[in-house]
Amino acid sequence: MTAQSGVRRPILHACPVSFLGVCSATALLCSLGLASGAYAQELQLDAVNIDAASQPPEPSDVEQSKTSYQARRASVATRTNTPLVETPATVNVVTNRVIEDRSPNSLDEAINAVSGVKAGNTLGGTQDAIQKRGFGTNRDNSVMRDGMQSVQARNFTPTTERIEVLKGPASMLYGVQDPGGVINVVTKKPQLMAAHSVSAFGSSFGGGGEQIDLTGPLGSSGLAYRFIADKQNYDYWRNFGSIDQSVIAPSLAWYGDDTTVSVAYEHMEYSVPFDRGTQINPKTGKVLDIPRNRRLDEPFNVTTGRSDALDLRVEHRLNDIWTLRTGYGYSRNYYNDYQSRYISANYNTGAVTRRGDATRDAVQVAHTATVNALGDLYWGGVRHELLIGADTMQNERDLGDLYRSTNKADFNYNRPVYGVTQQPSTVSAANSDQSDHLRTHAFFIQDSMHLGEHWIFQAGLRYDAFDEITGKGRPFVVGADVKDSKVVPRLGLVYMIQPDWSVYGSYTESFRPNTSIAAPIGDLPPEEGKAYEIGTKFQNNYLTATVALFNINKKNVQTSEQCGTETCTRVSGEVQSRGLEADITGQINENWSLTGSYAYTDTEVLEDPILKGQPLDGVSKHTAALYLTRDFGHVGIGNLRAGAGARYASRWGVNDGTGVEYYLPSSKVADAFVAYKMKFEERDLTLQLNLKNMFDERYYTSASGLGSPAIVIGEPRQLVARARLDF
Repeated sequence: MTAQSGVRRPILHACPVSFLGVCSATALLCSLGLASGAYAQELQLDAVNIDAASQPPEPSDVEQSKTSYQARRASVATRTNTPLVETPATVNVVTNRVIEDRSPNSLDEAINAVSGVKAGNTLGGTQDAIQKRGFGTNRDNSVMRDGMQSVQARNFTPTTERIEVLKGPASMLYGVQDPGGVINVVTKKPQLMAAHSVSAFGSSFGGGGEQIDLTGPLGSSGLAYRFIADKQNYDYWRNFGSIDQSVIAPSLAWYGDDTTVSVAYEHMEYSVPFDRGTQINPKTGKVLDIPRNRRLDEPFNVTTGRSDALDLRVEHRLNDIWTLRTGYGYSRNYYNDYQSRYISANYNTGAVTRRGDATRDAVQVAHTATVNALGDLYWGGVRHELLIGADTMQNERDLGDLYRSTNKADFNYNRPVYGVTQQPSTVSAANSDQSDHLRTHAFFIQDSMHLGEHWIFQAGLRYDAFDEITGKGRPFVVGADVKDSKVVPRLGLVYMIQPDWSVYGSYTESFRPNTSIAAPIGDLPPEEGKAYEIGTKFQNNYLTATVALFNINKKNVQTSEQCGTETCTRVSGEVQSRGLEADITGQINENWSLTGSYAYTDTEVLEDPILKGQPLDGVSKHTAALYLTRDFGHVGIGNLRAGAGARYASRWGVNDGTGVEYYLPSSKVADAFVAYKMKFEERDLTLQLNLKNMFDERYYTSASGLGSPAIVIGEPRQLVARARLDF
């Protein structure tokens, strides 16, 4: 049977010479597969599950993602393409249909209807940062692209097909992680059926963008290509600034009978405002009473950068039992920024003291390589889905010159005058050459045992050896130098009440080395998380629903505090996050689609000399979302589709580092869209309007900093018009 027939094809991840430690394991894994082949005729076999992160899903899955809010399978929770109802963990999938309807422009916006997730400290809007169950910030290693770690600043790009969200500790699967979970951005793959589109959009903020997406076969041998190019230039919604972004992303894939090979590259150049938002007034405990579009910095507050991502995959079906997969992922982000940093203010007069800061020649690079074998076999009368493999990862972040100017009181937030302050130009030797170099090598094994018709027992074990060195300054001062190893278990049990209804329980762990570039902290034990979760799932041909209860405890937790004019690090004892989450996505009937969620997240610092009893920063105890879409069918000369919905977040707090907690108000944000698809010279033309924050709610999304915390403001009402021509 050929690839064109729609059968899933394996993809292996090509391994570079620099990762010989992982590639050397290939021989062992191959011998496992070949040895097992001798017994293939004696075993009763089912179809091998193929990793969705390694290849394009089979056509039916691709089409479902394009036409439905429901997803039935994901790879992020098991590294195999597993039905969600059989997975002993909470997994949410934002399909391509949801992305097309809601037209988000960031990773946070794309997943903000998923329970238990929220924007974290985005470094002034320049880095992706997602909290999962109360944990997570920028550069926390939790954002992946096609199952490989990404250090790109902006991971939601025109190449995004769908997004998988795994909640709970994921260190057994992916190594160094916080216990909140991971985000896997699944990218668009070359297709053997030709499809071409051009599109453009305009924003009520001013400006817009255009895109081209081409895919199809090259000849008749199973080779396919994809080429995506995108250019965006639109005004920032506050009183100055603009967003400029360009992406070029070519990819190739060859779908053979037993082997699939793919290579994908993406290059992005971007320039975005470095905007920390507004500030808390300690006298009132609320944000400053000024217009929300008024910035407190300068027009030179800009981050410019470029990022690159390379993904190589090879997957080969050895026999009816074993599939061998290898992969290599390269991710790089380079940037420069300037900022006028808010330091303090006279809250009676409005006079602000600011400092000019800059980071020059900052670069972060990640290399990730994996080799693993997936077996689907019967042994001892039990079906086993066995995954055996090895990973290696190298993540290095280096900052060049860091500028620090003297503090100046040359601004007033009541009567702002911009342009008086000059760009910073004084290099701070003590703060320059910041670096964080992390390397890991791991071996893992996971077995999903199908015990009769109703029970699935999943057990996994990972051995991770890691070393990390951090520090800064000229001369260089080591902040931490940690070398250690960790064995991380993962256990899960699923009971299938019916083929479409299950209950499950799980125990998982996580770890992260404790390191700091802020100040020397010595050799500390790693942060460790332990989580328990129970839940139930329902999944039929129309709806996928999950309800889960969880409890996460994390110890040896790093906490920031103010040391004079700098931020230092100390270690708290223990924090906790526990709660309930519920999600539902899919079709109510042939005309109505929905995505809905609710989360109760209760967080608390259990042990700390200053913060004990306080909640974790930025976490709303209650969040909810509901979006409904109706397909009206043929109306006039085309098909009409429209939807609306809203999301809610209860108040959330941020601590100033001394034990004083400030609370931000609750928010209710509503969105709507209407799309009309018709024929234009025998081609499909889709016109779409998205009205975001339709009632112009003033709300806040995240916070950062100590002392007087900086508060990021949500976008006001915006109308986005899009047109797409498919040919």
